[in-house]
Amino acid sequence: MADFNEVKISGHIQETVANPSPLGLLGLALVTLVASSQKLGITDGTLYIIPWAFFLGALAQFVAGLFDFKHNNTFGATAFCGYGFFWFGVAMTWMFSNGIIGTTEGITADAHQLGFAFLGYFIFTMFMTVGAMGANKVLFIIFFLIDLLFLGLFMSTLGWGGEAWHELAAYAELGVAIMSFYGSGAIVLNSHYGYTVLPIGAPFGPWHKKATALK
Repeated sequence: MADFNEVKISGHIQETVANPSPLGLLGLALVTLVASSQKLGITDGTLYIIPWAFFLGALAQFVAGLFDFKHNNTFGATAFCGYGFFWFGVAMTWMFSNGIIGTTEGITADAHQLGFAFLGYFIFTMFMTVGAMGANKVLFIIFFLIDLLFLGLFMSTLGWGGEAWHELAAYAELGVAIMSFYGSGAIVLNSHYGYTVLPIGAPFGPWHKKATALK
């Protein structure tokens, strides 16, 4: 007899996979909460953010992305894996800055390179925000806040603005944390009980309407 979480189709065993989005959103929520505390001046340094960046921001989102590939969810897989790799990179950057790795004398770092990485992720997030409109309103808000986060990060890191850009990044990151906690909890509870406990909002936008009409 096949296990209860497997479905036999045409002589093959297809394993059903639970929705990985709550795990990915939990990872995003935790790491942005901790990281925003440093940007807001509530905490100091980045040393103790590294484990959360690596295990929650990076690994949890990357695992969620891999399972979204199994779901044939191109958008979710690209988003979670893409941001998972981002936090892998950020964790390694903080390891450099804290002297954990790369302590060879005579090597200098140019923070503007990090600024261009933030710019690249800002571009990436812009078109992912368009895709989020076709998912739900909570996810759209999360991506919009990530847009503001990367806008503030690349502007401040490249020196193209004043302290206001850093503050924009800090408050946007805190907003990402709050909305990601809500999104994770909503999907878990709604899936668990089989009805809407916490609303996440219907998809919207002209592309969603056109796609729906073509189905």
